[in-house]
Amino acid sequence: MAKARNLVVAQSGGPTAVINNSLRGVVEAAREFPQIGTVYGAKHGIEGVLKEELINLSAQPAEEIALLRYTPAAGSIGTCRYKLKENQREDFERVIEVFKAHNVGYFLYIGGNDSMDTAHKIAKLAAERGLDLIAVGIPKTIDNDVGDSEFKLVDHTPGYGSVARYWMHMVQYAEEENRGSCPADPVLVLQAMGRKIGFIPAAARLADPHRECPLHIYLAEAPIPLEQLADQVNDELKRSGRCLVVISEGFEVGDLGKVTDAFGHQMYGSSKATVAQVVVNYLNSVGLKAKGAARGNVPGTDQRHSMAYASVVDLDEAYQVGQKAVELAANGEGGYMVTILREPGTVYRARLDKVPLQVVANSERKFPKEWIAPNGRDVTDDFIRYAQPLVGEEMVNLPLVGGRHRLARLQPIYAEKKLPPYVPQADRK
Repeated sequence: MAKARNLVVAQSGGPTAVINNSLRGVVEAAREFPQIGTVYGAKHGIEGVLKEELINLSAQPAEEIALLRYTPAAGSIGTCRYKLKENQREDFERVIEVFKAHNVGYFLYIGGNDSMDTAHKIAKLAAERGLDLIAVGIPKTIDNDVGDSEFKLVDHTPGYGSVARYWMHMVQYAEEENRGSCPADPVLVLQAMGRKIGFIPAAARLADPHRECPLHIYLAEAPIPLEQLADQVNDELKRSGRCLVVISEGFEVGDLGKVTDAFGHQMYGSSKATVAQVVVNYLNSVGLKAKGAARGNVPGTDQRHSMAYASVVDLDEAYQVGQKAVELAANGEGGYMVTILREPGTVYRARLDKVPLQVVANSERKFPKEWIAPNGRDVTDDFIRYAQPLVGEEMVNLPLVGGRHRLARLQPIYAEKKLPPYVPQADRK
């Protein structure tokens, strides 16, 4: 039997409520394959590889690994927004050196479309340098933008079901708030994450699938002037006396003071202004057709780390894609990303498959135009049928100690460094 080779798993981009369950799936599945030696977690993604900061996940207590199921975000091994660009050849060479020094034969990258691009580039360079490296991608994103707009390559990605469930509950609660306080606050504006992809704000409709409350949903894909938005809100006030507005953070309202991350994505949470505040200010400046004023609510990163609202369906699928990635790697099937596909029929059933990394690298799915309602401020029943199974029927049962959520706490057990210190190229002054 060939000598076992080690595995490095890393995370990139924004975290999710279920990302650590994919990590748990990797660690636990790797135990079943003798060709896989030690499993290392790169601290803060590809930056951890560059800095040779590799956490020994195989040496962690089994209880802590199990608790990764209930631990949101990326605090366990960290994530990053460091992008390996074509001109950063020293970075690419350093990755190969680290992998060679630690007998790494398997590289699993948990992330979105940019991460799949990184995994693909590293695998290509490894082949050029004579390193037998198998790279597999594990999908992760809250905004569901990885894959194709026809849903033939990727139906959905782990992370989206939980943020959709978050919005389902938040809009239910906001509706109760608005129902009770509408004499003073007839309009409540809530801003949803997702940049310019509409899957997250669209999930607000899950809170009211039969359209029984005065809910308006404004997607970035269906822009209208603020004047028209105000007219629509005021028409709703005339009909219902109140209005609940959910709007995409990427909805066009003018200059917000653009800030971008290393991937070139706009970071709306870091902008000088928010879409919701611009809308609230505008509504109040032109006047409402009801007594009182508009108010705003801008949830932040809690949308992607509120474990109490995590979808059990999402948790289970996140674990399964981690397991599947290890299976592909152990069987020598590199160059793929694990994908979730939906079986036809009215009852939700999903299966795991694979798609070539180069196909999904830097891909960006669009929200289907046919899922935007003709009035431009709602989504269709087809979207509800798509999204509802992903949020699940149960609430996650969290482990508590003294009333506090018991989170996984990995021990700082690192691989011994074998190479000189290195400063990533983009970090050099």
